Amino acid sequence: MGNRIIVDPITRIEGHLRIEVEIENGKVKNAWSSGQMFRGIEMILQGRDPRDAHHFVQRSCGVCTYVHALSSVRAVEKAIGIQIPETARLLRNLMHAAQYQHDHIVHFYHLHALDWVDIVSALKADPAKTSKLSETVSAAPWGGIAYYKSIQQKLQTFVDSGQLGPFNNAYWGHPAYQLPPEANLMAASHYLEALRLQAKSAKMHAIFGAKNPHPQTLVVGGITCIADLVPDRIAQFLYLWKETQEFVKNVYIPDLLAVASFYKDWGGIGGTSNFLAWGDFPQTPNEVESCLMPGGLILRRDIKNIQTPNQEKVAEHIKHSWYEDGAALHPFKGETKPKHGEYDTGDKGGLMSFFSKKETGKYSWIKAPRYAGEACEVGPLARVLVAYAKGHPEIVAVVNNTLAALNVPVDALFSTLGRTAARGLETVVVGDAMEGWVMKLIDNVKNGNTNTYQSYEMPDEGMGYGLNDVPRGALGHWIEIKDKKIKNYQYVVPSTWNLGPRCEKGKLGPVEEALIGTPIADPKRPLEILRTVHSFDPCIACAIHVIDPTSNEVYKIKVL
Repeated sequence: MGNRIIVDPITRIEGHLRIEVEIENGKVKNAWSSGQMFRGIEMILQGRDPRDAHHFVQRSCGVCTYVHALSSVRAVEKAIGIQIPETARLLRNLMHAAQYQHDHIVHFYHLHALDWVDIVSALKADPAKTSKLSETVSAAPWGGIAYYKSIQQKLQTFVDSGQLGPFNNAYWGHPAYQLPPEANLMAASHYLEALRLQAKSAKMHAIFGAKNPHPQTLVVGGITCIADLVPDRIAQFLYLWKETQEFVKNVYIPDLLAVASFYKDWGGIGGTSNFLAWGDFPQTPNEVESCLMPGGLILRRDIKNIQTPNQEKVAEHIKHSWYEDGAALHPFKGETKPKHGEYDTGDKGGLMSFFSKKETGKYSWIKAPRYAGEACEVGPLARVLVAYAKGHPEIVAVVNNTLAALNVPVDALFSTLGRTAARGLETVVVGDAMEGWVMKLIDNVKNGNTNTYQSYEMPDEGMGYGLNDVPRGALGHWIEIKDKKIKNYQYVVPSTWNLGPRCEKGKLGPVEEALIGTPIADPKRPLEILRTVHSFDPCIACAIHVIDPTSNEVYKIKVL
């Protein structure tokens, strides 16, 4: 048995996540993903008014707020059998797309970039060379020798104070970092500029949603921001969209390509096998087939045979999760019966393999979703692969241009690097589509087509599901209504798909699979693990220990 590394907690994510890996001959041989936080909102919802569900479920997270509300109202709308007006669809798409722009920028710069960028190395950079590099690779509206000197001085102030602030407790000087000092200084400056930009982009939600986080205008039947459909408010939204999209194209994408050019070997690390996307951004009311980002299922990386996904084939397994034992269930029949126990991967102190006949361990609060029995990665890479395979013209163009710029084959998409690149590429495509939706919204307002709500009667009984594809991946909410109240409510979130444990057949979850084979240069500083885990943009939190199976010595490692 090899050494054990336990990542508990990994920061720069939302929530509580523990990653445990076994390394042998410098590579990950086995992996376990453990969610360390119980949610339980499904239990809170029982007996409540279905119209209130979206207010509760968007409190699952302080980041993915609007998207849970959207999935929830879609579930109720399907249960009662209504379609929302066209103007409501446009507004929902715009708010959903604004979440993409905001979340993907935050993820790349503030949650993931420090896995590739050595901030302290930037202190060795030549500001003049950095300025020239920036002019070569980026169209950022700021720059110059004086600018980069000022950024370097800010970083030096952090270092001299002995407190690196947001850059503290990372693995600076790690041998896996490949960027030269000038590239690190450029990236550090863009990290700081992205902080300013994301604060502005978040305002787009407040314009049509009243506030951010947790917008308040989404309701079953449509959206209630009719008072905001005036020239000044729409112009404000358009201005913020334009500034954000310019940052995406002129800074985010050039940075992505610049960083990726130094890490092409990661085009062969961190891949998975199966990919699922429900699809989203309907171009006509409630028409799934019209989605800007289409739905699809890819099995065993066979992008030539895209299948149409069916929510009836989803089931959640709990054999290795802290719930009362039971069969794998579809969400309509799903149960939330927590039963916490010891953290047990089934490998008691290394005396027996996880795959032995004595495998019984429970080690996560996360259930193990499976599509027709298969673990599926969800998220930007799944969406981009599906759209690329279906010949989506905008996606095909940006993917092919990126592959050509990096001089890597299409197989490089199935990797940590591909996952990170896909997130940026879909931000461009979704952001470009927003302009058309705003123009259509303006036409509707000019023509008096401002109806944003469809009235309805709540039935005594009904069942419905709401599927959407959110920044982190495929999201689904399922509701059963009885006596006009919620009888049962279940939802399967992207991080449940991506970070769930093994299922009852022993099949690894996507993150567990992705970590297998990852090279580890220094077990006491497992930077490589963070790269792949962060590439999924987890919405739960983590940590890291290193265990020596011989001495049983535990090294506690703080990570940024």
